[in-house]
Amino acid sequence: MKKIKDFAEKERLEIPLLVKECRNGTTNKGAPYLSLILQDSSGTIDGKFWDVKPEDTEKIAVGRLAVFSFEVLLYNQNLQLRINRVRECGPDEVSLEEYVISSAVSEQTRKNELDRLVSSIKNPVYHKIVAAMLEKIGQKYMTYPAASRIHHSYLGGLSEHSLSMARLCETVCEHYPQLDRDLLISAALLHDTGKTAEMSGPVTTEYTLEGKLEGHISIANGWLSEVVEELGLGGCEEEILLHHMILSHHGHYEYGSPVLPMLQEAEVLCLIDNLDARMNTLKTALEATRPGGWTSKLFALDNRQFYRPKGNQ
Repeated sequence: MKKIKDFAEKERLEIPLLVKECRNGTTNKGAPYLSLILQDSSGTIDGKFWDVKPEDTEKIAVGRLAVFSFEVLLYNQNLQLRINRVRECGPDEVSLEEYVISSAVSEQTRKNELDRLVSSIKNPVYHKIVAAMLEKIGQKYMTYPAASRIHHSYLGGLSEHSLSMARLCETVCEHYPQLDRDLLISAALLHDTGKTAEMSGPVTTEYTLEGKLEGHISIANGWLSEVVEELGLGGCEEEILLHHMILSHHGHYEYGSPVLPMLQEAEVLCLIDNLDARMNTLKTALEATRPGGWTSKLFALDNRQFYRPKGNQ
């Protein structure tokens, strides 16, 4: 079955796709339509279902598969679907696994890298806290996404993002030896752990009630306090520094951090977090763009469009 990444302009297809997002709209003439984001294991694509009828909307729900009949169009240098019909997808027609986007890095590779990084933490307090936090979270650390849309928004994205940040931290610490490597690595591995409660899971991720009302920064900070208390390490400087790293990693009040970075390691963590998130966003957007074309406007990057050079095959 043809994958989204292989779609070509002017193709007409009828295939099952997973509904990732669905928004209702009305044209200037009052006709209803749907704006959809559809997904398979190779990626996502925008679609418009014009003149949609009530019986059509009943077959379309976020997190469900449906069989769409559509034409592939080129709109603003990007492919988009013009959907003509939809029908329900039978439970035995396809496997859901074919429609879940997952990290390009295997889970075993990520587990091995996580073990290496945790073992490399020499400070015994940081080592105990990191190990206990990871044990508390369990398998969710390996399977959850790092976000619902913006970056690393797929199965395994949380661990891929955190491990990528930790490796960048290693490089930065080699260049700036005044940094506390153990603190920085520990914070990189733990900073986003609250997302395992903030979001519903890796398939058609939505924000939970706890996530909306508390946010992943507060959740992770609370878990850290619980773990430290269980370990009998409450009040030590390492605990206070890790709390600060988690609380300040968004870097600005308006981005959700209740405090601003006031440790050199906290400043570095914020910069590396932003760098890794932006590079993943750009990688995803540029892979979906033809050489010589422009990405769509990227909300996370100030609504800028990015050009993919013709030599970038």
